[in-house]
Amino acid sequence: MDKPTLAVIIPCFNEELCIKHTAEILLKLLDELSSKEKINKNSYLYLVDDGSKDNTWNIIEGLHNNDKRVKGLKFIRNFGNQKALIAGLEGARYIGCDCAVSIDADLQQDEKAIEKFIDEYINGADIVCGIRNDRKTDSFFKKITAVAFYKTMNILGAKIPPNHSDYRLVSKKALDIMELYPEKYLFLRGFFNELGLKTAYVKFDVKPRTAGESKFNFMSLMTLALNGITSYSVVPLRFVAVLGFFMAFFGFLVGLETAAEKIFWHNSPNGWATAIILLCIFGGIQLFCLGLIGEYVGQVFQEVKARPRYIKDKELK
Repeated sequence: MDKPTLAVIIPCFNEELCIKHTAEILLKLLDELSSKEKINKNSYLYLVDDGSKDNTWNIIEGLHNNDKRVKGLKFIRNFGNQKALIAGLEGARYIGCDCAVSIDADLQQDEKAIEKFIDEYINGADIVCGIRNDRKTDSFFKKITAVAFYKTMNILGAKIPPNHSDYRLVSKKALDIMELYPEKYLFLRGFFNELGLKTAYVKFDVKPRTAGESKFNFMSLMTLALNGITSYSVVPLRFVAVLGFFMAFFGFLVGLETAAEKIFWHNSPNGWATAIILLCIFGGIQLFCLGLIGEYVGQVFQEVKARPRYIKDKELK
């Protein structure tokens, strides 16, 4: 196999404190891999500025002027991390590459694992997923929610490896297939795992963030989770249908019991507290089900509008 051209995709949002250091480390890594003859010397970085409000884009322009292996794309506004990743993968495919690796701008994901990614790619893998060894750097709340997310996704049919985020290598073949998926809210973790291409797994350690703060908060992670669930499974809708059946069946049984008491024992039904509690419970279940259905309706609404995934402002090639 010829030495592959590697594109490293780095989504950025207000990363002025760390992006220069990150680019320098990754350029050095490209030099090392090139000297080992594992990648082509034309390999490059592709930084996607997701509508940053700070000096991130000016730093990217400066890096590009100093080294043409640094390429970049600037969104006209913030579209979100998943859109930035998609734009990076699409941009790398257009510029040209044999494989692409996506990695966070803060380099908490160990960049040295990229060499193992390349080894697996050379051995025939089209997708190489980075799997973190542990969650020592996460808070207790984040650990619990992460475990719940992966277990829920697997129960619902999206077979995502536990502790896998968006640190992965994908081949040109996988990028070509992604081009066939026009949906606006493509959930990459689910998408690449459902393709059926040869997949390998590489474990890595998570490092502390050297500068700045994580741009992921509870709401953004919740949005990502809801998007993943509603994009890759209709099981929740089936759950709503089954739950509705059992609620109706329970109501029917309660009705029979009340009628029997009135006819055979001449008892007037008592228990106002019980009735209020049941109304609150069933009312809550109904609102939950309506909200769940609303998430799917929202997905359909977004797709029907057929708006672009993102809008480019500037691009450096």
